[in-house]
Amino acid sequence: MHQINSESKNSVSESQCPDHLRAKRPAWMVWLGRTVLKVLGWRVIGKVPNVNKLIVIGAPHTSNWDFVLAMATLLGLNIKMHWMAKHTIFKSGFKRLLFWLGGIPTNRLNPELIVKNITELVDKEGSFVLGLTPEGTRKKVKTWKTGFLRFSKNLECPILMVGLNFPKKLVILGETFVPSGDNDNDLKKIKRYYEQFEGKNHPIDKSNSKSIRFIDAICRFDSFIT
Repeated sequence: MHQINSESKNSVSESQCPDHLRAKRPAWMVWLGRTVLKVLGWRVIGKVPNVNKLIVIGAPHTSNWDFVLAMATLLGLNIKMHWMAKHTIFKSGFKRLLFWLGGIPTNRLNPELIVKNITELVDKEGSFVLGLTPEGTRKKVKTWKTGFLRFSKNLECPILMVGLNFPKKLVILGETFVPSGDNDNDLKKIKRYYEQFEGKNHPIDKSNSKSIRFIDAICRFDSFIT
């Protein structure tokens, strides 16, 4: 069962993130994240697990709005999280801001450098949270990247599966997943879990009643307690 933010006026609460994973951001940054979510009509449901190291994946990734919602959620939760994105978005003018927000530029032509950067961060910081999108692109894809599974296995930490549901305007901090080492089988299970969520531009098949029932049950419960 997902933890529901029972404060009806709040789109997200700092209490949804463990103390030791919180960032030392100025209050106005936290306020900005919560205000963006509130203005857009979105809410964050669930809690960040109480662990020292965590991989966070988000899906479905279908539009530029996903980045806006992710940054607003990150700030609203006030979580200290690093996130990986294409090196091309780290342009002059925004580069320092993106680094300050936890961004890590990735170049697929140099995967060794990515691993080196992550390893250095883990060694430097006692608690470590890394977020990334397994789809790797806004385009609809059948094959997901498996790098997050390798990171999770190497860092010996669980994966928090975060889902976006655009029709219900919910960011759901969902279930945690511990990789078995069988990437193909693990990926099938994770993709099956994400069938219940609906992105902005690539809606899921409405005939999948089991997936829809899960989201609808959360929303009915959320409406009942608020």
